[in-house]
Amino acid sequence: MKAIVNGKIIVGNEILENKVLLFEKKIIDILDRNNVCLSKNDYIIDAKGLYISPGFIDVHIHGSGGKDAMDGKIESIKVISNTIAKRGVTSFLPTTMTMAKEHIYKALDVIEQAMNMDLGGAKVLGAHLEGPFINPKYKGAQKVDFIKNPSFDFIKGYENVIKIITLAPEKDENFKFLKYIKENTDIVLSIGHSDATYEQAIAAIDNGISRATHIFNAMTPLNHRKPGIIGAIMNTDISCELIADNIHVHKGAINVLTKIKGKDKIILITDSMRAGCMNNGIWELGGQKVIVKNGSARLEDNTLAGSILTLDNAIKNMKNNIDASLCEIISMVTINPAKDINIYDKKGSIEKGKDSDIVIFDKDINIRMTIVEGNIVYQK
Repeated sequence: MKAIVNGKIIVGNEILENKVLLFEKKIIDILDRNNVCLSKNDYIIDAKGLYISPGFIDVHIHGSGGKDAMDGKIESIKVISNTIAKRGVTSFLPTTMTMAKEHIYKALDVIEQAMNMDLGGAKVLGAHLEGPFINPKYKGAQKVDFIKNPSFDFIKGYENVIKIITLAPEKDENFKFLKYIKENTDIVLSIGHSDATYEQAIAAIDNGISRATHIFNAMTPLNHRKPGIIGAIMNTDISCELIADNIHVHKGAINVLTKIKGKDKIILITDSMRAGCMNNGIWELGGQKVIVKNGSARLEDNTLAGSILTLDNAIKNMKNNIDASLCEIISMVTINPAKDINIYDKKGSIEKGKDSDIVIFDKDINIRMTIVEGNIVYQK
């Protein structure tokens, strides 16, 4: 048995002290320190007064450590997995891009293979399909050549690999695709890279959309005469991803979002590309040249091309940007994403019977240890 002692355990909106966290591959229990008798055969981790948190979940990440999900190589997924584990991530959805069909399929095949592997870092939960079902007007850093209208035939055979599909619902005639996916699969549908009107967005939400991809970015903005997708998001109870790097979204907009949506509807993501955790310079995203400098990644025309954000830094930024407790912000990378992709019965919180995905960090969110399904994959 393994035990973590002398830490502050984050459980929902509470921080528990003078407790012992017992675990193997699954969480065994959280007990009072005085009620636990540990033996010399137990593996004891002294948290030394630091925070003990559920592992972070990144449901939208293209790459990190110099590698990208679209490389279509297991080695690339391993590098991403090990790199982001150092930032507290214990599970993630490698995210695809709008490229040629064969490149997307190769990436999905590798992601499926990785789902059943011990990568030595964060666990792969499945794929986030971002494109090709998007609107050219809001393509962002996606390549227009390979954009397609939503089609079930395109994803057939990958229903158990894909966990999220980002799409422009106005390109889905009579919402046939939305309805079919909602009725026949467990895939979560997300509005993004879309030119939908307020009315179209509301109708799409009524027909299966349950979340929004990187809110404020690559979607119709809020205008008092044309409320757009932002208006529809604010006026419904769907969840939304947020890139909290202080580049993609102004902190004033983040405060407005938090007050209107509530902290339980915000999912912090990185949308990181391969330059995440790497140096400034010239990189590549979806076959396009990307320039990384001053904390941002941009195409040559200055379009933002994903980010180089890490989830630990997203938490730090949110601490500085909004009026919220540490527990509330941690929920945005644990409970909220777990509920978003329907894995909260297994991950997202430190509870008896759930996977032992655990992070230990200090008051400044510096990661000291990352544990994935009971195994230490990183320690400092």
